[in-house]
Amino acid sequence: MGTDANDTSALTKKGHSCVRLEKGGRTLVIDPGGFSEQDAALGADVLLVTHEHADHFDELRLRAAMEANPAAGIWTLRSVADQLSGAFPGRVHTVGHGDTFEAAGFQIEVHGELHAVIHPDMPRITNVGYVVDGLVFHPGDALTVPERPVKTLLLPLHAPWNKFSEILDYVRAVSPAYVYDIHDGLLNDNGLAVLGRMLGEGGPGTGGAAHGHLTPGESVGLAR
Repeated sequence: MGTDANDTSALTKKGHSCVRLEKGGRTLVIDPGGFSEQDAALGADVLLVTHEHADHFDELRLRAAMEANPAAGIWTLRSVADQLSGAFPGRVHTVGHGDTFEAAGFQIEVHGELHAVIHPDMPRITNVGYVVDGLVFHPGDALTVPERPVKTLLLPLHAPWNKFSEILDYVRAVSPAYVYDIHDGLLNDNGLAVLGRMLGEGGPGTGGAAHGHLTPGESVGLAR
């Protein structure tokens, strides 16, 4: 089945949980946080932030992108929006679970409400995930199963709040065709190799999803 420019996006992995999606000359960036590159957000037309933790939300990176492109906008939850809306009136939009919107030609759905449990003694904060063009889901810091099928899942590979059995069962529950790692900024090469093997032929099986690890700057095409 053929595709056209409206059905195909390029996904570029950036540092840690940040990714860039490009389609038809427009760029969408998710979670340019403190573990991503200094210029991770620059050039974006659309900026999405899943939650307020510093490895996902870096105010200076977002401000630089908004100042560089006066047409750019941010869509995020209230805890982040409240920190930026005063500086960019009308350009920072608050979203929550169940919302859908179009921005710069991208169709975006919001799924999820809470950050994963780090420890019962720590209060949970809000967290949202984003399905972009029905193709790819970025869950932020949660194992949210979106209320619709997605072809590509961005998988939080390693965090203080997860363990391998949980992320493998999450992949099986979402049942995508492809899985690419995010939230990997705390891992060295040894850790990446072990987890990659467990998500590949050396592990118990992902339920048919093909697992891939992208290094920062590496890109893949996403098609319906």
